[in-house]
Amino acid sequence: MLRVLQIAHPVQGRRIGIVADNEVAVLSGFGTVYDAAFRAFERGSGLENFLRALPVEFSLDYDELYRGDSNWRILAPFDHPSEPARCLISGTGLTHLASAETRQKMHAAAEHETDSMRMYRWGVEGGRPAPGSIGTAPEWFYKGSGLILRAHGEALEVLGFAEDGGEEPEIAGVYMIDTPGRPRRIGMAIGNEFSDHKTERRNYLYLAPSKLRQCSLGPELIIDPAFDMVPGTVSIERDGGVLWSKEIGSGEQRMSHSLANMEHHHFKFPQHRRPGDVHIHFYGADAFSFGAGLELEDGDVAVISFQGFGRALRNPIRVNREEQSLVYALPA
Repeated sequence: MLRVLQIAHPVQGRRIGIVADNEVAVLSGFGTVYDAAFRAFERGSGLENFLRALPVEFSLDYDELYRGDSNWRILAPFDHPSEPARCLISGTGLTHLASAETRQKMHAAAEHETDSMRMYRWGVEGGRPAPGSIGTAPEWFYKGSGLILRAHGEALEVLGFAEDGGEEPEIAGVYMIDTPGRPRRIGMAIGNEFSDHKTERRNYLYLAPSKLRQCSLGPELIIDPAFDMVPGTVSIERDGGVLWSKEIGSGEQRMSHSLANMEHHHFKFPQHRRPGDVHIHFYGADAFSFGAGLELEDGDVAVISFQGFGRALRNPIRVNREEQSLVYALPA
């Protein structure tokens, strides 16, 4: 299992780093994981072996880098380096029972099974097909392009027109499409899917716009991680202390859909297999603070960690209090 960082320096530009304990070995030869992956696939090599074979240029103190005290800064661990619009960010919802139960409470006006719980049940019944078979399609949503992607330590903004902004602690799959048009799973990373739950709660048909928010990934990309049973924690810090915390979990044993089934139903669409494109796909949340009745405030810090996925992902919350202005479409 390889732990990989992408970092940047104001003068020296971008580099790839490999994490080993408290040191980051900075590699030479490639500035981005995207470029290294393309070269590895062209040579018929696995990405992990390819990266391990690259020469080390120098080392950095990981503690200093992680705190933001270095001249180098941590970037999102994977992206499309030249065309952010060619990075599609999406997700699969209702894959974890706790999330489905929270959605059920948000959407239920009476004592009945909502569409949200019904879709979760469909996943339980048909989301883990036998190898070689196609199972039930999960819920799918679009979040945006790579322009909304934020790194460890960067703020997640509650937009001026938004009703809310809340963390969603998840594991995200990181993919790229190779030259023949085949999806390649580069690895996985801790993610904060970050959504507007108040907007969604108004009506479940507002789910789509409630997802059009920033999100974060990292700090590390884990190549070939164990994804069977992954325990984790999510917490909200306020004024230097922990305001709320909860143990969470992810991985195939905790989910109603298998990884293979989720990947099939994402990449079965031909437009999702365009050579050179990047896909970041969130696998679903087990729990989040909005479900506990907490409303995030400006300056709060969302902290997410999963065992085996490197250091925790930390993002401060910034609430944009500017009054919403009307956006005009000008005539041609």
